[in-house]
Amino acid sequence: MLTNIRKAPAEEAGDQDRLMALLAYIIGIIVPLIILLTDMKNRPFQKYHAVHALVAQVALTVIFFALGLIPIIGCITPLLGLAAFVLFVYYGIQAYQGNYFEIPGITAFARQQGWLS
Repeated sequence: MLTNIRKAPAEEAGDQDRLMALLAYIIGIIVPLIILLTDMKNRPFQKYHAVHALVAQVALTVIFFALGLIPIIGCITPLLGLAAFVLFVYYGIQAYQGNYFEIPGITAFARQQGWLS
């Protein structure tokens, strides 16, 4: 699920930073956009997790849309949605604990696009 988990320095991931990172994963596309469109993007911990959450949620939306077009698989998308929610809660908990982590495929794509340093 996650690779390269490392703890953020205490001065980089304060209480507000960790809370916003948690909310970015759990609430959805809105919180990452708020982080990235305001001065909060200057906080490295918040920006890292906002980019991760946004890219992952957009990718998940595209996948669910594509699966919804296939009649047989479209029936199980609610179960996949529940599994995705549980996964995002796990990511949020990891972020709230002050961890940087890599989501396979998502982190590499975001770095390739220059969104993560």
